[in-house]
Amino acid sequence: QVRLVESGGGLVQAGGSLRLSCTSSGDTLDTYAVGWFRQAPGKAREAVACIDEAGSTDYPRAGKGRSTISRDHAKNTVDLELNNLKPDDTAVYYCGADHLGGAYVSAMCINWDGVDDWGKGILVTVSS
Repeated sequence: QVRLVESGGGLVQAGGSLRLSCTSSGDTLDTYAVGWFRQAPGKAREAVACIDEAGSTDYPRAGKGRSTISRDHAKNTVDLELNNLKPDDTAVYYCGADHLGGAYVSAMCINWDGVDDWGKGILVTVSS
């Protein structure tokens, strides 16, 4: 198991950008696939972006075109850059980590409810 902590959330105006970071304690993130997910009030959790141990990425609809996921091995973080934010992007953003066991990285984004380890989440609020 790995303990995850998100940071970088807050209030941003529509059209702005934000960079979220996920770090771990207890184990390095290098050996895990990591995903960013979000849950808006009254809505189901959805995947934004996922990255596997080798750096391959997947961007489902929620993250395609306006987000970039990346690893910083020196800092032991997986970061999510969010651009051109819209009020509909307001949500609690969570990072999750798991071992893919040879599956494609898209499997993590699709089957997010099977992810083993989760952070507590961080709020992103986009004002209009």
